[in-house]
Amino acid sequence: MSTPHTRIWVGVDAGKGHHWAVAVDAAGETLFSSKVINDEAQILTLIETARERADEVRWAVDISGRASTLLLALLIAHGQQVVYVPGRTVNRMSGAYRGEAKTDAKDARVIADQARMRRDFAPLETPPELVSTLQLLTNHRADLIADRVRLINRLRDMLVGLCPALERAFDYSAAKGPVVMLTEYQTPAALRRTGVKRLTTWLERRKVRGSADVAARAVEAAQSQQTALPGEKRAAKLVCDLAHQLLALDERIKDNDREIRETFRTDDRAEIIESMPGMGPILGAEFVAIVSDLSGYRDAGRLASHAGLAPVARDSGRRTGNFHRPKRYNRRLRHIFYMSAHTAMMRPGPSRDYYLKKRSEGLLHTQALLSLARRRVDVLWAMLRDKRLFTPVPPVTQAA
Repeated sequence: MSTPHTRIWVGVDAGKGHHWAVAVDAAGETLFSSKVINDEAQILTLIETARERADEVRWAVDISGRASTLLLALLIAHGQQVVYVPGRTVNRMSGAYRGEAKTDAKDARVIADQARMRRDFAPLETPPELVSTLQLLTNHRADLIADRVRLINRLRDMLVGLCPALERAFDYSAAKGPVVMLTEYQTPAALRRTGVKRLTTWLERRKVRGSADVAARAVEAAQSQQTALPGEKRAAKLVCDLAHQLLALDERIKDNDREIRETFRTDDRAEIIESMPGMGPILGAEFVAIVSDLSGYRDAGRLASHAGLAPVARDSGRRTGNFHRPKRYNRRLRHIFYMSAHTAMMRPGPSRDYYLKKRSEGLLHTQALLSLARRRVDVLWAMLRDKRLFTPVPPVTQAA
């Protein structure tokens, strides 16, 4: 029987179908290395095996997403300490270990060893039900938006081979009316036969906004091309099918957005977040899904650093005060603050005043927006800390 240790570290290289777990002791010696199917019974067996080897077990994983959800839930439910070792760290540190092979066992060994030597990895906890729901909904929304972009690109590509003038006539990503029209009329000949008046009436029955303008521009584009291109009939059917898919996908996105709004507004912080100009329910829900209850951030500076809005020093020798843009940060969190700053900047108020001030100092548009986004991190942090709504500072009036 093996001698129990005081403390061991177990590194898990997580995957969808199976995980690989490696345990090391305080001296860095491997205690066991095994493949674990992503199944509750096998994960529980792994936990008991580790517990039998030491009085205290510390766990480390390289994935905190859906692939490791069951693993993390079981570990936390059994009172185990778990930290997150970024995949970038594992990739970089693998080169410091003997051998060039890339295996799950080696990665798990690196994860365990890094957790043993370092104390700065972020601990993992089970997120609240609201945060988990928002994470699922916002991630699903991102997938739907990506599907919509692909559909629009395919639709436009198909239209170029059918009628280039019709493809140029509309922005199919922003207007619903032209897409509705393509469910019935796709070829130049069909549009010419229908005419502006009949097409306008057809669009009005389907409650298309600006139907007369849509009909006029479509018929004008059709009249500029009298030649039927090869494969026109088949291309028209494909365009019709893509248009129907796009309309159905838009409805799914609307339903998803409505569910996100309803779920987000059950949070006590929703009113505070939405009171800040530029932070609507969608951006607010994504913010909560990423930062949870802000317990993982010591101050506003740490939040700004996670969003990539805090410059990173690159000093060496006599060269000091040299800052550059960070490379490792949460792209989605940065997008949230950037988009909210862009929206707020377009309307009169403190955000626009600050943006114009930075522009007058010589900053470019993007630089001024990033500066505004960094300032808004401090404001939002203070609002959530003090549990108060956003109140713009009234202008100072000079006495007559």
